[in-house]
Amino acid sequence: MRWRVPNLVKRLLTQHDLKEIADAIVKAEQSTSGEIRVDVRQRRSRKERSANIEELARREFHHLGMTHTKERNGVLLFLLLEDRELYILADESIHKKIEARAWQDIADGMASRFSKREFREGLIDAVSAVGGILAQHFPRQPGDTNELRNEVRVR
Repeated sequence: MRWRVPNLVKRLLTQHDLKEIADAIVKAEQSTSGEIRVDVRQRRSRKERSANIEELARREFHHLGMTHTKERNGVLLFLLLEDRELYILADESIHKKIEARAWQDIADGMASRFSKREFREGLIDAVSAVGGILAQHFPRQPGDTNELRNEVRVR
């Protein structure tokens, strides 16, 4: 599948990188009933200039249908490249079991890799770490199905 990728995203992540990140999502979800999505945006739209990163991530979380998973156990990795901001948003079932510090540690790891211009590696590491946490608290069950798309959303 080919994605239409904005210029800044093209400079930081190749089509091959995006496929490898999507493959990492598939792999991470093999041991959990949880769902992982990655959304990489070049910038805020004009309408979104006053919104903070958490507000934008929450909007995207809803837009992607992540609140409709059976167990409410989806996690979104949301990036705004021009602003150099990222946010990890987990659904309500996850908040009951996993402390916010876990997400901050993953975000810090991504930021560290990004500072070295290792964008693909940072995202793959983060997806793997999220998958590991989800597998501990939401192991894959018989009959589990993939509820959300696995590709990286870019705009």
